[in-house]
Amino acid sequence: MRLCAAVLAVTILVLTCFGCAPAQAGAWQREKGAGFAMVSAQVSWPQDLLLATAFGPTEDYQTFYLEYGLTPRLTLGLDLGRSVSGGDKTIVFFQTPLRNRDTGPKVAAQLGLGRIDSDTVVRPGLSVGWGLERGWVSVDALAEMHTGTGRNDLKLDVTWGRNLKDDRKLILQMQSGLRQGDPAFARLVPSYVVPLGQRLKAEVGGTYGLTGDSSMGLKFGLWTEF
Repeated sequence: MRLCAAVLAVTILVLTCFGCAPAQAGAWQREKGAGFAMVSAQVSWPQDLLLATAFGPTEDYQTFYLEYGLTPRLTLGLDLGRSVSGGDKTIVFFQTPLRNRDTGPKVAAQLGLGRIDSDTVVRPGLSVGWGLERGWVSVDALAEMHTGTGRNDLKLDVTWGRNLKDDRKLILQMQSGLRQGDPAFARLVPSYVVPLGQRLKAEVGGTYGLTGDSSMGLKFGLWTEF
């Protein structure tokens, strides 16, 4: 996580050099030469605070996510942070559209390669998104296939976003996953996005485990398109 924390600090400075535009998620392909970057930090506590052994958070981690359009049909990405299994991840991925029409759903396929803890991982994925009159809905599915241990972990996120006045956004996400050998988990992650001048957007939100996850927490992020 030291690498991810360092990237988080450096990227906060780098992001201030780029202009900001409304971001789209998952299935929306990046145009050639265009990119999206996001850094975030999350802290959490047990939902039953009587189980906490100290006042501070019992868990914290940082993430860094980057997309860059190499060609009109190929996006390069970097994903640093925490995996479905809870291990540290470093994933490089490529994404290409399967359906990119102006009407109906956007569909994109993804293939990533990297490491989770000390194991090499192949990560295929599929994203589907629908543009709404004042927002969007997206479904993003990933599989983390560990080549060393043979374990396969699954992740599925469903996101609803609403564009508000003054370039603000309301986002509601359901994060779910299945770690091999463990029960499935699901958590609710609502957040609110506000512009910070013309260069950055800030995202502030919370997390609350619904099943297979007994934690609650806070989420802070910065993101931009360039």
